[in-house]
Amino acid sequence: MNTADIPRHIVIEGPIGVGKTSLARRLAEDYEGELLLEGAEENPFLERFYKNPRHAALPTQLFFLFQRARQMQALRQSDLFAAPLRIADFLLEKDRLFAQLNLDDDELRLYEQVYANLTLDAPRPDLVIYLQAPVAVLLERVQKRGRPFERFIESNYLQRLVEAYTRFFHYYSDSPLLIVNAAEIDLVNN
Repeated sequence: MNTADIPRHIVIEGPIGVGKTSLARRLAEDYEGELLLEGAEENPFLERFYKNPRHAALPTQLFFLFQRARQMQALRQSDLFAAPLRIADFLLEKDRLFAQLNLDDDELRLYEQVYANLTLDAPRPDLVIYLQAPVAVLLERVQKRGRPFERFIESNYLQRLVEAYTRFFHYYSDSPLLIVNAAEIDLVNN
């Protein structure tokens, strides 16, 4: 298969530890595509959030929101010189999914005000690949990759996240959607 046979803009989505970045890297390498990654490790609030969600949820979400706004701006500017294939490991709309899951009502109202005032104008993906896996698999993968900021992730948080993703993609209709059970797929090594 060559790049003429696949969509031009592909987004890989799913919960923490499911293999989004691994699959995005693999596809970008195999098909010589431009890679756009989320950059969770750049968020200085993330480890504090996993330790104590109530005390760090808002700065964590705002950091991700501003990070994605910068990425969307860079994406719009690079569109003139874009590669024939662009692969991202995040969908802009998922930022709100995390905000709704993690913020209290007052924080969510503030987040929504900030969100409404940003010009995000993300290009619509030609294909969204939604990777799914059970919480036990996600937790095992998160622990195996050993990122220091993820060592405090709890299974009940992952369960809530899996449920939120399931609800989100049940109603998602903005782009063609491919749902993949990634529980038995080793996206890192194979």
